[in-house]
Formats: sequence, C-alpha cells, structure tokens
Amino acid sequence: MRVVNADLQENTHEELILGLLVDGGPDYVSGEALSGKLGLSRTAVWKVVNALRRHGYHIEAVPSRGYRLLETPDRLTPLEVLPLLETHDLGRTLHAFDAVDSTNVVAFRLAMEGAEHGELVVAEQQTQGRGRRGRSWSSPGHLNLYCSFVLRPELPPQRAPELTLLAAVAVAESLRAADVPADIKWPNDLLVGGRKVAGILTELSADPDRVHFVIVGIGVNLNVRREDFPPELAETATSVLEVTGRPVLRAAFAAGLARRLEDWLDLHAAQGFRPVRERWRALSATLGQEVLVTSERREIRGVAIDVDEDGALRIRTGDGTEERVLAGDVEQVRPRLAPPPPARAW
Repeated sequence: MRVVNADLQENTHEELILGLLVDGGPDYVSGEALSGKLGLSRTAVWKVVNALRRHGYHIEAVPSRGYRLLETPDRLTPLEVLPLLETHDLGRTLHAFDAVDSTNVVAFRLAMEGAEHGELVVAEQQTQGRGRRGRSWSSPGHLNLYCSFVLRPELPPQRAPELTLLAAVAVAESLRAADVPADIKWPNDLLVGGRKVAGILTELSADPDRVHFVIVGIGVNLNVRREDFPPELAETATSVLEVTGRPVLRAAFAAGLARRLEDWLDLHAAQGFRPVRERWRALSATLGQEVLVTSERREIRGVAIDVDEDGALRIRTGDGTEERVLAGDVEQVRPRLAPPPPARAW
C-alpha cells in the first residue's frame, strides 16, 4: 500500500496502530500486542498513541487492559480513510490535500504522469470545483466529500459513458445506506426531493480505439447546512445532514463509496453494462417523467422512457417519435396547475 499525503508527513506507525485499534472495535488492544506486531517498545507505542491524540483521536488507555479507540476526528487523510477501506484497488493509493483547485484537475495530471488504476484524490476544499458543462461546484471546506478516482478500464471509448451511470449507482447506494432516499437524474446528478445532494464529473483520455484512463470525480454534500450554500443554491441543493439531521463521518462515507464503486466496476468488467443499466433504472428519478433536454444545438421535450445499451437517454416526443440523447441538461417539466374555479356568488 502506498500513501501520498500532501499535508502530513508519512507516519507508518501511526497508521498501523490506528488500523489495529479500528480492528479492535470496542475491545481493548494490549500494549504488548501492539509492541509485538509493530516491533516497537511499549514506550514507543505510548508516544505514537499520544501523537494520534494530538491529531484529534480520543484513545482510552487502561492499565493491564491496553488501548481502545473511542472517537475519530472528521478528517480526510490516510490516517482516517485507509483503515476503513475494504477494496482491492480503489483508494489504496491515496493523495490527500487540504485544498486544491479541483480534484479532477489533480487526478487528471497524476494519470498523465502514470497514476495506476484506483488511485484516489481527496481534498478538504476545492477553490475551483467543477461540474458538468463548465459549471462550478460549491466546495466549502471540511464539510463534504470531494474526490476523484483514476480508472484504467479495458473499454473502447464509445463505452466510457457507461461509467458515469455506474458511478451514479454507487453514489445513490452509498447515500441510501446513510438513510438518504436519493434518486438519479440522468446522467449524473443525485437528488432528494428534487434537490441536488451529489454530482459526478467524468473525464477521459483516449485514442479512437482505446481508453487510456477515466477520471470519475464525485462531490457529495454531507455536512453542509442550508445557510452554508451560496444564495443561488439554497433552494436547489441539500445535504445528508439536512435530510437526516445527523452529521456524517466523512472518512467512513468515502470508504463505503469506494467499496460500492469497486463492486460495480468488477461486475461491469465481468458482465458488461446490463446489470448496471437495470440497477440504474430502479434508482432513476428521470424515467417516466416529462423532461426538457437542452444541448448545445437543440431542445427536446418528451417523456423519458429508458436508457439504452450505451447509456443514452431515450425520449418519446409529443408526436410519438423517439430521440436518443447522449449529452445535455435534463429538466423535469412540472405539469401546470389548473386555475382555481371562479368564485361563486351567494
């Protein structure tokens, strides 16, 4: 396992002891066991535990019993994320930053420099967070999850859009595991009651016949409150905290998201797009709705009836014809309310 942390010096002993304490759960881990597994003296173990306490970890020490972890700080560094990972590739190389312009920009640069499949960039804050079609993504510090995965799938370029829908499924399932009833708006937004709670930005580098790499950027509003959103987003965005009333441990959410994303990538590699498509349909907020799709060249209005084998949205227009949409902004068309009946004279 390789760890890259832009803000903290690499501390292997801290990571190992923290991992052992996490594995111990509510039980005490003896100082003797920690000493033996790490090849450190009991005094050295005590010093590492104190260093973890200075990072914000609440670690209880009881004579003759050992140590146990009571509370973990809400940070996104290797110390917090790596012990929670249940993946074979995704996140095992972690690039953690306090602030970047955009995690996608950093991940794309790392991929160009040879970053391997599964490398993950996380940041506490983005100064120029990016959404689709050149939009910005509000990225207040130390509240949400901003991350980008480097993927190197064995796919032809025309199948790369499947990964956006796959990532949307993984994010939706992660939100639902946090008691947030999120649905997917084609192709890449996660909504709760019509308000955006997460978004996905997929970028790739490819030749005509093969994909070099894909960057899957994911932003999830976790602990941001309504008053923290910019005024233009206060009525259209929400967060896990706003929906559930409970704060989220961001490292645990990131680790769970990485596991679900990897599970779907493995299934996609083994069985193709079909199972992803079926799950996406079940989680969709778009299918069956009247929508207006706006692209750079035209607008299409009709009922969203399906996604096809390559992830394109199929729309039946008012004259009964079907259109395939590969890219564009989707807006659900709300039916007009009937005017109230005239007042009766008594």
